[in-house]
Amino acid sequence: MSAKNVDKHNRFRSITVGFRVSPEENEELNRAVALSGLPKQEYCYRKCMGREVVVQPNPRVYKALKNQMAAILLELERIAAGDCVADELLSTIDLIAVTMNGIKGDNADA
Repeated sequence: MSAKNVDKHNRFRSITVGFRVSPEENEELNRAVALSGLPKQEYCYRKCMGREVVVQPNPRVYKALKNQMAAILLELERIAAGDCVADELLSTIDLIAVTMNGIKGDNADA
């Protein structure tokens, strides 16, 4: 039997909440979750409740940053060829900038 799913106050999470998203929204959500380093459930919970999402740097977050930066490089090369900038790209760049700024702040304190 698996362990009970509890929050930081040891309250049992027994209610399931679901919602539908488009494939594009799903990709954007997955990018944000990967860059946060949190499980998807915890990320969605914090965002829905208006709580701060604090990124804890770990190897998964660095890998997600590396992958997203590679994808951004490809998009920038496409844009340089004369195509338009997608809103999703701008959103991802903004999210990476916030994440990197937070990581830089953590390392400066150490």
